[in-house]
Amino acid sequence: MALKIALFGITRDIVGQPTLEMPAPAPATVGALLDRMRASYPALGQLRSCAVAVNNEYAPAEQAIGPNDEIALIPPVAGG
Repeated sequence: MALKIALFGITRDIVGQPTLEMPAPAPATVGALLDRMRASYPALGQLRSCAVAVNNEYAPAEQAIGPNDEIALIPPVAGG
């Protein structure tokens, strides 16, 4: 099963493209996906925080994910 992940801001810069397709981790959870992405792209692990949205809602690490879910990696945002 492959997952398609939308990337924004610094996460897009680190990966080098706006979307990424990768095999689903086992178990297929948000936390396992983040772990796999940090292993593939070590600079992601250096970010202060990084949120994941599944189907347009922020998702906790234990949330299950599937191939039809819309997944987005949301970097930390600074404002002023």
